Amino acid sequence: MSLVVAVVGPTATGKSDLALDLAQALGAEVVNTDAMQLYRGMDVGTAKLRPDERRGVPHHLLDVLDPLQEASVADYQELGRGVLADLAGRGVRAVAVGGSGLYVRALLDRMEFPGTDPQLRAALEQRVEAQGARALHDELAAADPVAAEGIGPRNARRIVRALEVIALTGRPYSANLPSHEYEVPAVQIGLDCDRAALDARIERRVERMWDGGLLDEVRRLAAHGLGRTASRAVGYAQALAQLAGELDERSARAATAAGTRRLARKQMGWFGRDPRVHWLDARDPELLARALEVVAAADAGRLPAPDLSGPVRRTLGS
Repeated sequence: MSLVVAVVGPTATGKSDLALDLAQALGAEVVNTDAMQLYRGMDVGTAKLRPDERRGVPHHLLDVLDPLQEASVADYQELGRGVLADLAGRGVRAVAVGGSGLYVRALLDRMEFPGTDPQLRAALEQRVEAQGARALHDELAAADPVAAEGIGPRNARRIVRALEVIALTGRPYSANLPSHEYEVPAVQIGLDCDRAALDARIERRVERMWDGGLLDEVRRLAAHGLGRTASRAVGYAQALAQLAGELDERSARAATAAGTRRLARKQMGWFGRDPRVHWLDARDPELLARALEVVAAADAGRLPAPDLSGPVRRTLGS
């Protein structure tokens, strides 16, 4: 079985383009690891490649969820592993691409998912409504500081899940997170970018979203209903606010750019802690050649073993 090539890193660094270049060079097919690109109809706001932009390369795990559904990492793992097994059975290499760190880990790493308790979850969600997500985040910080550090105080869904797992297992939520151990043989290529350059890329992306019809897309989606996850996605939440008259266009664009910058920093924090990622400069004119060199070295077993003994902290532009 060929190593899966995973292209990771912050939003707006050009991951989709590099993945497509690699897929063509390697005779591979692309597997999506972006949680928002799982949703049908969420195209403009997620920078999803249109079918005519995919150069004939098959793409998997795009448009597999209705926007009313809630994305599940456990469900994604099952679907993703099935796709990888199918590709391996056909002798086809996989290039996985996306910035959703937990989904990348679920696809590639040894990772198990504790069960759920609908009543307990409902009670925790009610507490979020009554007390606010920050109050439950404080509770999580007291019970599991490691998990709280990795989950933002506004991420109500993940806070609820962490507290649910702690209650069900009697162990810290962080104890259930994957170690840096591949279950699926892989090589990860990370795209890094100077912070100022990335911020400029983000501004241009937001301009393309609005100029490319994001409001019309959100209007169509809202007519059929948007679930909590889809409606809170960066860009979609701001577009909904503009359509509701809560934000003018300038403010909606600015809020989207700010939210995307926060997302990029968060993504870099996640991937920057993984010592197995091989970082390349997103602006390198020889990016594809550099990436292919990494893949060739990994295939030949010539890459140095990652240092798993201590914390790794890589920040944007470092």
